[in-house]
Amino acid sequence: MKQETSVIEGRNAVIEAYRSKRPIDKLYLLDGCHDGPVMTIRREAQKHGTYIKYMTRERLDQISQTGKHQGVIAYVAAYAYVEVEEMLRAAQNKGEPPFLILLDNIEDPHNLGAIIRTANLAGAHGVIIPKNRAVGLTATVARTSAGALNDTPVAKVTNLGRTIEELKKEGLWFVCADMAGTVMYDLDLKGPIGLVIGSEGEGVGRLIREKCDLTASIPMRGSIDSLNASVAAGVLAYEIVRQRMGKG
Repeated sequence: MKQETSVIEGRNAVIEAYRSKRPIDKLYLLDGCHDGPVMTIRREAQKHGTYIKYMTRERLDQISQTGKHQGVIAYVAAYAYVEVEEMLRAAQNKGEPPFLILLDNIEDPHNLGAIIRTANLAGAHGVIIPKNRAVGLTATVARTSAGALNDTPVAKVTNLGRTIEELKKEGLWFVCADMAGTVMYDLDLKGPIGLVIGSEGEGVGRLIREKCDLTASIPMRGSIDSLNASVAAGVLAYEIVRQRMGKG
């Protein structure tokens, strides 16, 4: 479901955004402010799992677009998020084993948009991103996905590791991209699967990597030792597609 993407400033405007159920990705609040409207906004943010960052007035003034932020600036997602359960139902309705792509700390909107486009073309049933330290569904993400966001569900979760544990109970197993892993051609990547991709700078975090059942490396022959995150996601996603099609 598409929403108009925007930055909302001012207490009443942000309260109204929550009341109208607009998906807010990030909320910046004036540090130390505890008056009634701000406390109402904090409660709504906590209820909806919104990422909150407290800032000085000087910093809020710097990022404000209107100069009338009243200590509150919210970033609204360009598209609405879905629940992970909806992705599992979509796979069941298609009679397919679930195929999900999970992203650990992808902060570049162009990478996220490209991965969502790859997810759509590879037949993945959804993309899962964490609430913190990651880009949300911004207008840049929507443009880079080239329309794929209209048909590719994206879920935002509070704890990626806990989500992996819950999905394991649903029968999924997980493979993460790691340069030190087993060459992807030597792994069995069929069945209900979650593909975990990390950021270019850090890769998949240690705690998330330890929750994965397998680590997969992509053979490389050049002098550079890593791929762009969206390219790595595409290579591994299509190895999963190849194996699902039974191609040797």
